[in-house]
Amino acid sequence: MKGFLALFARLDPLRLTALLLLVLPGLIVFGLGLFWLWQADQVLWWLVGFALCGGVGFGLQQWLVKRDRRLLADAVTEPNPDWPPSADAVWEKVDALAAGCDPADWPLDDGSRVLELGRRTLDEVARAYHPEVDQPLLELTVPHALLIVERACRDLRRDVTEQIPFSHRLTMGDLLRMQRWKDTAEKAFDVYRAGRMVINPLDALIGEAWRHLRERSFGLARNEIHRWLLRAFVRKVGYYAIDLYSGRVPLDDADPAQGVSAGSKADRAEAITRSADDEAEPLRILLLGRANAGKSSLINALFGRLVSATDALPDTTRSLMPYTLEREGLTRALVFDSPGCDTALFDPERIERAAREADLILWVSAVNRPDRQQEREVLDRIRAHLAASPQRRPPPLILVATRIDQLRPAAEWAPPYDLADPQRPKAVNIRAAVGALGEDLDIAIARIVPVCLAEGRVYNVDDGLWATVLAEQDAATRSRLLRCMETRRRAENWTLLARQLTATGRLLRDLPGKLFDRSRNGK
Repeated sequence: MKGFLALFARLDPLRLTALLLLVLPGLIVFGLGLFWLWQADQVLWWLVGFALCGGVGFGLQQWLVKRDRRLLADAVTEPNPDWPPSADAVWEKVDALAAGCDPADWPLDDGSRVLELGRRTLDEVARAYHPEVDQPLLELTVPHALLIVERACRDLRRDVTEQIPFSHRLTMGDLLRMQRWKDTAEKAFDVYRAGRMVINPLDALIGEAWRHLRERSFGLARNEIHRWLLRAFVRKVGYYAIDLYSGRVPLDDADPAQGVSAGSKADRAEAITRSADDEAEPLRILLLGRANAGKSSLINALFGRLVSATDALPDTTRSLMPYTLEREGLTRALVFDSPGCDTALFDPERIERAAREADLILWVSAVNRPDRQQEREVLDRIRAHLAASPQRRPPPLILVATRIDQLRPAAEWAPPYDLADPQRPKAVNIRAAVGALGEDLDIAIARIVPVCLAEGRVYNVDDGLWATVLAEQDAATRSRLLRCMETRRRAENWTLLARQLTATGRLLRDLPGKLFDRSRNGK
């Protein structure tokens, strides 16, 4: 009550008079309306209608809040699928920090608090990558920090331009003036509410109740947007921070896959099948398996013609033999045939390096050979080698099950065979053999493709195997991107060092002359 009297004590009588003159016509109309309702004995119905409309409006607002919540949930920053596995755990920490943001703790109108939230996000990411350092925020290069700031500002400019109406006409002065007008309008509205309470208490009471209900409903929507903005801010900062502290971002904006790496250039020059030169890095597909399992036959089936001598002898393939593969729907690829993993020509260390540089691995295994212990040992060793590099995602692995035509009954060969619901004995045996093969080599059934590569009996290569390869093309492309980024970073380090040393050499070369000229001019 004292605060209410103090407010009226500070009011200017002339301003109060002007306010009353402005609101008097509306108050008269409202009063006459209530008088008419009283005369017609309709006041109760009016109150019921008022409450009903308010309830329906509040319910509609609640539904809109839920709808906006779903829309906001879809419009969040997602982790980059091209990140290496080491970034997954870091993103989980960023996501947990974003989910724990309470709007009450982080007001958007307090710039220092927003900056503190961004700093906390950066610190969370930096500490994940540099846990042994006292100040992990400082463990970054200056060029990379400037690059991330540049990209964040570019994204913010695009979002503001596309999402905020008339933002291209809005000046910084307009924002300051809007803030001043907001404060003045709030003061004037407080005066209006006080005068309304004095002149017509009933009208003011109903108006205050409606305003409270409206502000509460809209406050829910505002709170949801506030919470979404905080989460979006944390996730966006975390997204760029992972790029920044992981060191995976080159200092230029060029596509790492544009431009053929030195290794692929050499392999393409030695390829048995040639193609026109391409500026993009090819996919690298590695064929592995035992001797006589059908690797060379598979290459012929993929190309649709004879390009490789079939491995009738265990030592047919003496080294990694590249072939350039071009087929509709697939990015140009280099296919590497390899020696059998059960031969003396098989070099485990060389194959591990080849697997690390591969974007897709096809393991070829014959279903009619039950002795698979050596295959499992080699495959596990390759898996362990790939898993030891958290900066690279292991390339997708497809198991090609060959020799299915030799399963019992051997005399029967009448494809196609329905393995989802096998009815014929051949189909039942193929399905059982595929399941046993997947269990022995620890590969999911979904990644096993049974084929026949025998001359005149080629089956399920174009339909089954080719469809599976195309389905894994996105994963293979991401593996290629990480491979190219690693190659680009290594080359970039040496290139930048060479440029810096060259610039330093020029400076040292010209320094005596500049000092001599300066001393002569000083005289």
